[in-house]
Amino acid sequence: MEFVISFDFRAPAFGAPAGDLYAAALDMFSWADELGFNCVSLGEHHASADGYLPSPIAVAGAIASRTRSVTIRPNVLLAPLYEPVKLAEDLAVLQLLSGSRMQVVIGAGYRPYEFQMFGTRREDRKQGYLDAFRVLRQAWSGKEFEHRGRKVTVTPVPELPPPLLLGGAHPAVARRAADIADGFFPPNGENWDIYRAERLRLGKSDPGEKFHRLGPIYTYVTHDVEAAWETIAPHVTHCVESYAEWTIEAYGKAAGPFAGGVDVDDLRRSGAYQVLTPDQAVALIESMDDCSTFILTPLLGGLDPEFAWRGLRLFADDVWPKVRHRAAPMPIPGV
Repeated sequence: MEFVISFDFRAPAFGAPAGDLYAAALDMFSWADELGFNCVSLGEHHASADGYLPSPIAVAGAIASRTRSVTIRPNVLLAPLYEPVKLAEDLAVLQLLSGSRMQVVIGAGYRPYEFQMFGTRREDRKQGYLDAFRVLRQAWSGKEFEHRGRKVTVTPVPELPPPLLLGGAHPAVARRAADIADGFFPPNGENWDIYRAERLRLGKSDPGEKFHRLGPIYTYVTHDVEAAWETIAPHVTHCVESYAEWTIEAYGKAAGPFAGGVDVDDLRRSGAYQVLTPDQAVALIESMDDCSTFILTPLLGGLDPEFAWRGLRLFADDVWPKVRHRAAPMPIPGV
């Protein structure tokens, strides 16, 4: 199974300052790498009142400089918002800096404000990421090609181009991933059967019946579960309410399991946000199958870095020695 440490760098006014979060994250990258985690994951959003990470490529460079083994996975990179030739150059350099450790999950995006901010239309997002896949592949061939009537040559060329996965949950996205991407990254395995069937129809390798099954969004390890949950609850609530606001912006109504409003007790019962003793954390991990992903999100919603470090240190001391044998990078279908 895969062990991932994830960051989005939200810094709401009631949480830790952004500068403290970024500084702490640098050390957490190294901590995860030295411990033996498989991956560091980064989100992307723009114009967020809480400073949600807008520049995963810049942070990926910092991860590359502070680690030696972990996969670096922007998830998702909002490709329709980028000029694709420049994106190809930046990702090529990152692949070289990291020693070929990049793995890029491309997404379409959904917030109207983000699209207008970058001078594009939400209605064109499908074509935007299709163009990105095409340009990135041509760019990393090392050959001159034409893009929108312009001659383009991208150098340097990475010896091993980063795998390009397509993120999303819609059936059409699953079929498209089988055609254009190196893999499919649905949040909870949605439409994996459609993706698999389409790959086989196209004569490509069989990705298998099993998909990347994500564990809880957030797990914190402590000896005092109730006290820790009291600290964490406002930060979890902030994140969930923010996503609800974004879905209203995009679709005219809130979507998701908490679209009707956020109740802290319901959040806790959902299982998506776990506060566990060391023994409970071990039991959770041992219950997960080999295609599962265990996620730590230590700075969720602007949590105080020292509070986060207490949970990470306890995880390293009392959980990791009992579960580290489960750690293995997830294979990418079709690569």
